Amino acid sequence: MSGLDSLIGQHEIVSPGDMEDLGRTIGGLLRPGDLVVLTGPLGAGKTTLTRGVGEGLGVRGPIQSPTFVLARTHPSLVGGVPLVHVDAYRLGSPAELDDLDIDFEGSAVIVEWGRGMVDGIRDRWWELEIEREWHGRGQDDACYGVAHEAELDAEAPRLVTISRRP
Repeated sequence: MSGLDSLIGQHEIVSPGDMEDLGRTIGGLLRPGDLVVLTGPLGAGKTTLTRGVGEGLGVRGPIQSPTFVLARTHPSLVGGVPLVHVDAYRLGSPAELDDLDIDFEGSAVIVEWGRGMVDGIRDRWWELEIEREWHGRGQDDACYGVAHEAELDAEAPRLVTISRRP
């Protein structure tokens, strides 16, 4: 595993810029073979964090959500590790993720909506849980798509919990 051990725990994020800064720090620590699973509701900042990771790794951008293509590979511009950015939201099983033929050994891989999707594909990975403040509505409302667009765009604090699995 990589040097993300130093980041294990909770990190309070107060702005999108802070989320990108955390991503840049993570990107500077990732190595080939590292897998990061991002979990959080719509609008939590998963892609914003990944954008920072891409900057920290020095990969070609732009980094944007791969919702419709499922996975994008961003080659390094500095002779480092490439970034594979996956959106597993529309995948039904780990087998479908495995069918994407991702180079897990030679890349740093980030899987948005990846909880429960990497079991059996890798023995160990990093889990990043992003929670956001929903102005009293509760996080569960956002997961079911009832959050208002204005709330998705609001600069609300986030709590990012970094852990290693299993």
